[in-house]
Amino acid sequence: MEKNREKTSLDQKVKKCNEAGKICWLKVAPDLSQMEFIFDPRGERHQCLPDGSSLLSTMEMEQEKISLSKELSPDSASYRCSACHGDEDWNYGNPIRGRAKSRSLSASPALGSTKEFRRTRSLHGPCPVTTFGPKACMLQNPKTIMHIQDPASQRLTWNKSPKSVLVIKKIRDASLLQPFKALCVYLMEENNMIVYVEKKVLEDPAIVNDEHFGTVKKKFCTFREDYDDISNQIDFIICLGGDGTLLYASSLFQGSVPPVMAFHLGSLGFLTPFNFENFQSQVTQVIEGNAAIVLRSRLKVKVVKEFREKKAVIQNGIDENGVLSPGLEKESSKQMMHYQVLNEVVIDRGPSSYLSNVDVYLDGHLITTVQGDGVIVSTPTGSTAYAAAAGASMIHPNVPAIMITPICPHSLSFRPIVVPAGVELKITLSPEARNTAWVSFDGRKRQEICHGDSISITTSCYPLPSICFRDPVSDWFESLAECLHWNVRKKQNHFTGEEEEF
Repeated sequence: MEKNREKTSLDQKVKKCNEAGKICWLKVAPDLSQMEFIFDPRGERHQCLPDGSSLLSTMEMEQEKISLSKELSPDSASYRCSACHGDEDWNYGNPIRGRAKSRSLSASPALGSTKEFRRTRSLHGPCPVTTFGPKACMLQNPKTIMHIQDPASQRLTWNKSPKSVLVIKKIRDASLLQPFKALCVYLMEENNMIVYVEKKVLEDPAIVNDEHFGTVKKKFCTFREDYDDISNQIDFIICLGGDGTLLYASSLFQGSVPPVMAFHLGSLGFLTPFNFENFQSQVTQVIEGNAAIVLRSRLKVKVVKEFREKKAVIQNGIDENGVLSPGLEKESSKQMMHYQVLNEVVIDRGPSSYLSNVDVYLDGHLITTVQGDGVIVSTPTGSTAYAAAAGASMIHPNVPAIMITPICPHSLSFRPIVVPAGVELKITLSPEARNTAWVSFDGRKRQEICHGDSISITTSCYPLPSICFRDPVSDWFESLAECLHWNVRKKQNHFTGEEEEF
């Protein structure tokens, strides 16, 4: 009787771990005969199944009995499944029944605790080792670009206390001079920080002629755009202005971007959640590492242009100097330019009166030809900008995606589409195009695209970490309501008791 109860109790003991978004179960029988594993095509013995069970082949039965007998001996307090579970240990004295509630990173126990488990990756997206049924699984891909993370778990922390800050101020705006001075004085005198500013900011006459600001002005570290590299010298960024100021800050960092704190001192302010009234407490909170962040994905853009040397050629192959030309072909070579884009890449027809005609390739396959005023390739952050004005949907910044939105297409069925982040888009001028096209990156660096040129676009591995006022979800919906008046309307009157009778 006691043996049967022990057998039933042991059969019901289910060991569970949670890592990389997968659930692994291990059923243990008293005689160790009810355990099976299967082999996947790559020869790995461990395989996680959707129903939570793990199986052992008959060939490994005897070996597993010996191994598990040692693991389950009184001298051992835990069982470790190194292939599925990594370094996680599970105590057999406290069996876990059913499905335990998983935690976000923000609610995880301390790193020194081994009795509790922590969720290291979110369950919001597929894991590269997810299985489907008893035998099918997703082939592991070493070129994984990103992990989908729970937005609630994205918190800012510092390995070391920040010492340097880049302050970006909107140029030629007199209303920002007083906030700029107050912020810089607070950072230098109260927090003893090194403040970097752009050199042309200090050339403003209002700052040059301010004698009270002279002592602070001498302590600034200055830089020039496109000349000085400050990417390894900045701990975090503070923007004073509108959305354009944040876009400008993004363009200064072609690699890893420090955390950005944006104050709403511009016109729209969709990307700038902080108000400047209480900037001291808000900046202090960020310096202490107590803030939520949203990772705004960027686009990595490569423009390949044929460098054409102009050579005047007249009839019969004779050039302007009267020398016989060996051929009519122009010398050409490749010129490559790289950009990191936060909002969108816009390809349009420019000043020409003809429709633009560009071919769009996805991972090397031609998917469509855009005939119209142009096309917008945007990030989720850019979905609320030019793309929204062109009729696209608005996407939360945490969604890993790339949007393709036509501008006034010459086809009523050409609707905006969303493709997975990580695919490579290539845009070229169609062979039958009547005119060239023009491209711009976040509204800057506008240039002409000719036949033979190409634009390659994919998701950058360097997102922009934007510091949130509350959290990624609340900030985004508040911006939709306040800046874009999303779904703002006069409410319908409710029925009175007399009207309901009719």
